[in-house]
Amino acid sequence: MVEFRYQGVTLSGKPLRGMVLAPNRIEAKRKADKIRQQHGMRNFTLQPRVPFNFEVRKGLQGRIQRGEIHAFTREEVYDALSRQGYQILKLRQSFFCLKLTVPQKDLVFFIRLCADLLREKYAYDQILTMTLKSVENRALRQTIQEIHRDLIKGKEGHEVFHKHSRVLGKFAAYMMSVASTSGNMAEIYSNLAKFLERSAEFRKNVRSALFMPMIVLLACLGALAFYMIYLFPEIARLLLKFSITIPPMTAAALAVSDFLINHWPSLLLAVITPISAVIAFVRSEKGRLLWHRLMLKLPVVGILFHKTSTEIFARFFHSLYNSTGENVEVLRMAAESCRNVYLEKLIKENVIPTMLREGRNLTEALERFHVFPQEAILSLRAGEEAGTLNEAALNLANFYETESKHKMARIIDMINVAMAIAVSLLIALITLLSSEIGFVAPPNPLSK
Repeated sequence: MVEFRYQGVTLSGKPLRGMVLAPNRIEAKRKADKIRQQHGMRNFTLQPRVPFNFEVRKGLQGRIQRGEIHAFTREEVYDALSRQGYQILKLRQSFFCLKLTVPQKDLVFFIRLCADLLREKYAYDQILTMTLKSVENRALRQTIQEIHRDLIKGKEGHEVFHKHSRVLGKFAAYMMSVASTSGNMAEIYSNLAKFLERSAEFRKNVRSALFMPMIVLLACLGALAFYMIYLFPEIARLLLKFSITIPPMTAAALAVSDFLINHWPSLLLAVITPISAVIAFVRSEKGRLLWHRLMLKLPVVGILFHKTSTEIFARFFHSLYNSTGENVEVLRMAAESCRNVYLEKLIKENVIPTMLREGRNLTEALERFHVFPQEAILSLRAGEEAGTLNEAALNLANFYETESKHKMARIIDMINVAMAIAVSLLIALITLLSSEIGFVAPPNPLSK
């Protein structure tokens, strides 16, 4: 997220200035235009906070210091450095400000360290100062400094962490903002670190399982493309030159080869266009909702996604339920943490209104709208009837965590098998085509 400053003059002649957070200038302008129309502002300007590189020194013999500072204008940087007694040698705006996503292991280390220090009753601003010495990643260290500075200024946790969602990740940024307003920061940070650690481990296992099969698959596809685009046309010219009858598989391959060579721009466009359209639709609000709903119905992995979302909901419901008696707000925050827009919408727009309007308890409302698997509903209902809903949520989360680990291992094995079958089929196809060509021979002149 980028911070933009808007300023102008209202109809009454009073100056008005404020900040908006947006991923880009177009979105920032859309937000700022609403504010401008609401207040009827004139002389309206919108400026992003951008980085400036500087070289300064104190006095004529002072050591030259270099650094980077973020500001809205060059004049602000000049005034700030001059007030500190620095002589400005060079000051220029940096036009390439690319903030990379922090590696998952560094983010997990930071969150885990924060959780341990929170259990030791350290103040959060003190924790941020202490972790700066332990964090090696430059982007994460700079992000921690900006978070610390914004919190000292009194900014809200949601605004502060949402600003750095591109670096921290949307889920981590959201849960850290939730933790900043709760009374149970240590447990929320610990649960967040555990979940990110498991996600990183799953991705690592999938990558390691797919590495060699993908290389072999790409090599086979490359060999097949070489056969179809270059080798078969050459063979066809040779066979036609000697009036040799072409075998059926080779003839079919030659027809496909001619079609690919003559129509490759249309085929490329036919592949890229629908893929781009699907990606654009999924990124929209309506498309994201539909995709998250379909994810739960996918074969093999759908139930894993469903149970993982249920686990996250139950774990963060347990953490938040400890710190507040506002059950509706707890449900809303736990729903936002489950990483599935469809389930979040069901809970916020169906489950919670049903509980408030009809006076139903939590498990009745969840069962009515089929939000979670049936065994999860039964587990929560037992805890609800016994007055131990909080403990039941934690037990459910722990059970699904163990089950998800085993399912992930089985899915990785299935991916390995599927890749092996695909590679074998490609190798068999190339072998069949090559062997058929090997039996081609010119007609025997003595047979005439």
